[in-house]
Amino acid sequence: MVQLSKFLAVAAACLAAPAIAHPGEKHDPHVVKREIHARDVMAAHAKRSLNACENSFHARELNKRSIARRSQTVKKLRQKRGITANPQKWRRDLAALEKWEAIDHNRTGILDYSPATPESVVFGANTSAVLTPTVTDGPYYVWGEVVRQNVKEELYSDGVDVFLEVQYIDVNTCKPVPGAVVDIWQANATGVYSGISESGNYAADGWDSTYLRGIQQTDRDGVATFESIFPGHYDGRATHTHLLAHLNATLLPNKTILADTGSVAHIGQLFWNEVLRSAVEDTYPYNTNTQDITSNAEDMWSIVQADSAYDPFPEYVYLGEGLDDGLFAWIQIGINTTADYTDNSYYSIAAFHGADGGYALSDSSVGGGAPAGASGSPPSGTGMPTASGSPGPSA
Repeated sequence: MVQLSKFLAVAAACLAAPAIAHPGEKHDPHVVKREIHARDVMAAHAKRSLNACENSFHARELNKRSIARRSQTVKKLRQKRGITANPQKWRRDLAALEKWEAIDHNRTGILDYSPATPESVVFGANTSAVLTPTVTDGPYYVWGEVVRQNVKEELYSDGVDVFLEVQYIDVNTCKPVPGAVVDIWQANATGVYSGISESGNYAADGWDSTYLRGIQQTDRDGVATFESIFPGHYDGRATHTHLLAHLNATLLPNKTILADTGSVAHIGQLFWNEVLRSAVEDTYPYNTNTQDITSNAEDMWSIVQADSAYDPFPEYVYLGEGLDDGLFAWIQIGINTTADYTDNSYYSIAAFHGADGGYALSDSSVGGGAPAGASGSPPSGTGMPTASGSPGPSA
C-alpha cells in the first residue's frame, strides 16, 4: 500500500538518519510519526471534499481560466525572451507517484508540441484534486521580506530561470483563495539561503541578504506568481522550494506584513523531479556546488509530502528547446482556509529583516511567531512578530 510504504520509509529515515534535514533543524522521530498520521487523516478528508466539488460549475470555469492563463503566460514569456523553438512539456502519471519518488523514477518522456496541440492537453494538468499538506518551514524562514514578483537579485541569483505560478484552492469549496499573502524562499544554485549566517549556511552579505526571497498576494483566481531560479541542492535535503501562505494578513506601506495579523493557513515545500534536477545541475553555476546530493527518495520531507492524496511536484514546461530559455512551472495547492498554524511548532522564524537590515533571532525552534530575544533591535513599525506559543520539538 502506497501510504503504508511511505509511512514506514519516513519512520526508518527518522530513526536511522536524524541528520537528514536543514542544518540546524531538530526532529523527534516520535513526533514526526504522529504528524505523518495526522496529515494523512487531514489529506484524506480534504481529498474527499475536493472530489465532491471538483465537477461544479465554478470549478470547471476556474480550470478553463487556468488553462487559458497558463497558455498566455508561456506565449508572453516566449515572446519577451525571443524564443521561437517549440516548447517542451514533461508528462507524468500521477498514479505512478510512488515509482516517481523512487530512485528508478517513472520516466514517462518528453512531449514536443506545436501550436496545433490543444491547450487543455498541455496546460490542463494540475493538482486541484490533491492536497499538498503542511510540513515544517525549516529553520531558515525570515520575517519581513518585501512584496515583489521577481525575487532574483544582481548577486547570488544566477541559474536556470523559473517562472512559477502557485494557485491556492479551498478544499471545502473548490473555489480559489484570493488575497492570500504568499512567502517564497529557497537556496541559490550553490545551495545557500539568503538572510541566514550561521553554521551550515553562511550567506554572503550575512543576515542582510535577501536574494530569492519575496512575497506576493494571490489574485481573484487564487494565483501568485514569482520569477526565480531553479533551486540548488545542499547536503541532507532533496531540491525544494518553500512556500507559506498567510490569510487575512495586513500589508504595510513598506511592502511587508503587519505583525500579529491574519493566520498561517499553509506551510509547504515543492519538490522537483530527478530528471530535471540532474539536467539543471549539469549547467553553470550548479555544477560548482560541492555539497552532497540527496534524492527525493532519500529526503524525509518529500516522502512526507508525497502520497496518493497529494502531490508536491509542480508541472512544468521548457519555454524553448533547452534550459537556457528557462522554465514555466505551476501547481495548485488545496488548503483548509479555516486552519491556522501560527501556534504550531512547525511555524518557525529564524530571522527578521527590517528597513536597516537583518537580525538573527535567538532560537528558531519556537513555534507561533518569532521567539523573544532577537539579537539586535528591529526598527519599530516594521511588522516584527511577537512570540506566542511554546517551544516545539521540531522546526
